[in-house]
Amino acid sequence: MFNSKRIAVTALAGAIMLAGCTTVDSQTGEQRTNKTGTGAAIGAIAGAILGKATGSHHRDRALVGAAVGALAGAAVGNYMDKQEEEIRQQTAGSGIDVQRNGDNLLLTIPNGITFDVNRADVKPEFQSVLTDLASTLNKYPKTMVEISGHTDSTGSAAYNQTLSVNRADSVKSFLVRRGVMPERLSTVGYGQTKPIASNATTEGRAKNRRVEIELIPIVDNN
Repeated sequence: MFNSKRIAVTALAGAIMLAGCTTVDSQTGEQRTNKTGTGAAIGAIAGAILGKATGSHHRDRALVGAAVGALAGAAVGNYMDKQEEEIRQQTAGSGIDVQRNGDNLLLTIPNGITFDVNRADVKPEFQSVLTDLASTLNKYPKTMVEISGHTDSTGSAAYNQTLSVNRADSVKSFLVRRGVMPERLSTVGYGQTKPIASNATTEGRAKNRRVEIELIPIVDNN
């Protein structure tokens, strides 16, 4: 995991150095700032940070931490307390299970209320709940959001893996359309590999068909 402050400072220093790059006119001896090169180089730095921040499943907080800041000390728990309270109010009676694990929040969403069988598009009747969740995520930007898809063991492992990825991606796309910063969001599909109940029963399989959304605070460890 990269330290967000360190990367932000490094990138800024690099940008300042590049901003000072000049060329000398061979005819007049006049020094000129190479603005085109500077802009391209700064863009390259930004791209490098973005690449680190959105790498596969690393949940790197570099870019978002640089953009919105990080939490420290007692502020972490207080920040997540307020976010948890709002989310519990928004999701009451929706079928979403909200759990607090340390400073992380885990939302478990049964696929039965989110997706139709063998579909990856969010049900219209559930969109209002996700819209409310997006509103809270926008209000509390100092969190990263990992969306994971899970299935039961019915069907082939390959099919279930693809379905789980598509469903996680569908939730991400919905949240992005509601204004959530895409760099905060990562998705992963686990298929049938992480059951929370027995696949031998109808009830167990229903529990295993789910999407989980984990909210992880961006913490300054300095």
